[in-house]
Amino acid sequence: MSGHNKFSKIKRQKEATDAKKSKLFSQLVKQIITESRLAKGDRNSAGVKVAIEKAKAANMPSDNIERALKKGAGIGAGSMEEIICEAYGPGGVGIIIEGVTDNKNRTINEIKFILSESGSGLAGHGAVTWAFTKQDSEWEATTRIQLSDEDREKLDEIITTLENNPDIENIYTNAQSLYN
Repeated sequence: MSGHNKFSKIKRQKEATDAKKSKLFSQLVKQIITESRLAKGDRNSAGVKVAIEKAKAANMPSDNIERALKKGAGIGAGSMEEIICEAYGPGGVGIIIEGVTDNKNRTINEIKFILSESGSGLAGHGAVTWAFTKQDSEWEATTRIQLSDEDREKLDEIITTLENNPDIENIYTNAQSLYN
């Protein structure tokens, strides 16, 4: 039987662990870049130190950490931008999507695509934020919306898909007792 030997099994296992490690490393690099940018390149900043410690705990190579620090300080590659998108989801629930990206147009188009697959779409600036207040850099819903089981499943699917995008950091909804 082809494909059932010891080496095929090892190869598949390595591919799976490498994919997980790659996803984790990209999230950690983004965190280092963001913290470095906020600290204006100061490596002794508390946020930068915490981000570096997380990366070292995940066994990230030191050259990857150095590249991320340089990128965050503005040395080398392009700049990172923060984005905030507002959307209406299933059942009229408000969704606020925060992220950090090096290509704003690409990330917004990816968000639009994810939302359009479920029949949802982006809203204009301020169309959703009225239902939230910002406390300690997090959005807290001031009004809650009750969802049907079907709409809750659709919203859960949208959030899961959005969370898999490496450019998206936080997602807030005003759905009753879902995630927040």
